[in-house]
Amino acid sequence: MGYRRSLSLLPLLLLSFSCSASARRSLKTNLCKWCDSTSPACEEKVCYSNCNLNSYCEDPYEICVAIWRQDNESIRISTLCHNPHRPIENLMVPNYNTSRCIMAPQPSEDGVMYICGCVDEQECNDKLIFENHTNGYSMLQSKEVIPVAAISLLPPLLVAVMITGIFYLCRTQKRRKGAKAWGGKPGPPPALPEPGRATEREEKLSVLMDETPAGASPSCTSSRPTELLPIELDEMVGKGQFAEVWRAKLSHSRSGQYETVAVKIFPCEEYSSWKNESQIFPDTSLKHDSVLQFLTAEDRGTGPRREDWLITAYHSRGNLKDYLSRHVLSWMDLQKMAGSLVGGVAPLHSDYPACGRPKIPIAHRDIKSTNVLVKNEQECVLCDFGIAIRLDPSLTVDDFANSGQASTARYMAPEVLESRVNLEDLESFKQMDVYSMALVLWEMASRCEVVGEVKNYELPFGSKVQEQPCVDTMRDIVLHGRGRPEIPSSWLVHQGMRFLCDTITECWDHDPEARLTAHCVAERFNLMAQMDCDDILNNNTDNEASKTAAPGGEHQDSDGSTN
Repeated sequence: MGYRRSLSLLPLLLLSFSCSASARRSLKTNLCKWCDSTSPACEEKVCYSNCNLNSYCEDPYEICVAIWRQDNESIRISTLCHNPHRPIENLMVPNYNTSRCIMAPQPSEDGVMYICGCVDEQECNDKLIFENHTNGYSMLQSKEVIPVAAISLLPPLLVAVMITGIFYLCRTQKRRKGAKAWGGKPGPPPALPEPGRATEREEKLSVLMDETPAGASPSCTSSRPTELLPIELDEMVGKGQFAEVWRAKLSHSRSGQYETVAVKIFPCEEYSSWKNESQIFPDTSLKHDSVLQFLTAEDRGTGPRREDWLITAYHSRGNLKDYLSRHVLSWMDLQKMAGSLVGGVAPLHSDYPACGRPKIPIAHRDIKSTNVLVKNEQECVLCDFGIAIRLDPSLTVDDFANSGQASTARYMAPEVLESRVNLEDLESFKQMDVYSMALVLWEMASRCEVVGEVKNYELPFGSKVQEQPCVDTMRDIVLHGRGRPEIPSSWLVHQGMRFLCDTITECWDHDPEARLTAHCVAERFNLMAQMDCDDILNNNTDNEASKTAAPGGEHQDSDGSTN
């Protein structure tokens, strides 16, 4: 059942409305999920609306609202902006002055109905919390939607996998034949491959990536005419060495609504950085919950004013460095957030994806806290693959040597600082990533409440170097002085933190071959989670035993006191 907001505007107010429109836009309004009808996805006492559209409320006093309807056959969620002083479905929204959308049951003649309202948190009506009124039947029904949808999508998914596999094998075979022709006896050079026509499709967007022939120099001419998406830049939210990052609105012409996306804009002279990242991102191994979701890449403009865009999902909480400077983590938050980072690096390094078929590993080469985005309170995503590289066995040592400078000086591994990377061993690139990842894990650990006194956030080696240290400075500290960020003894009191610190220490070992692999670190985080579960179960068992095994001669009065 759809909802529309009706505004009774008198003709006399039209002029004043147009004059005050720009002033109203400057006020703070809530960004809400806005879909007429979606099927939720639930786990325990939390559900998500599965709404892909959002919109800023027209007026500052409007709140985000979610309505849950359930009958014998289906469950539907409606999300929208609404004036809390007016009834909706002949009901007033209860307890809406909170950033959490806590579902409250409402009387209904047509089945089960819940409603919640919230403010001050972007898209707060996406996460629906059944805090005091757990609806077990609703949870069960919503979970059944997922296997039904998976079964219905299985045939087209298998066809897509087969087509992708055939294309990959053909492309790999052509590359190998070309490499043999150039490296063998003198002869006519192999014909240049035709520009690729394969497309990688997302739910709503598609990407067309061209293959620039070998030897073609990057220029400021448009390389592939494609239909540009209807995107309106909103606000610049970040600026790096090669590009700017903007929050933007992607319009949907049919509904008149839009979704918020991130646009990374490269100037014309940084074409090579854009091209590398736009070719790495569509790799199937990057389609992971802990890797930034890639939507599409575009050329905008012509000549010297041309810009190259990368369009990705937008995460309003920003990068991990800024988040840690404002927040102290609980042990559970640290474990989940750090685990998601490791869970993003491990599949990149793996030779086999989840489906078990061989793939080419990827080394990120610039893991640092500013290249990690905070997805929510317990999840991160890895981003910025501008200098990432595929560890293709068909590439030569010269190819890897000419792949450009790796990493940021503060996060460089000792062998990189010493310029003694073994380019003949592809594991060397993964070992560099693991070292950088260890420094980011240390940053997270330093802001966890279980370490005792939580100090102000600082970057690794923060008290020893400047904000932008040079390679020579880091070489003196890390290589010659064997220095690492400090792990105080107070951190080791907590059993789980001690286990994490041992893992960090093994990841930043001076000897690259002695470091743990990302896959091994991921397994350790799974073990830590299991240890916490066992501790909780043991504590609960001890508590129950202490309650039932009271000493003889003691009894409790009706008011609960012991005599």
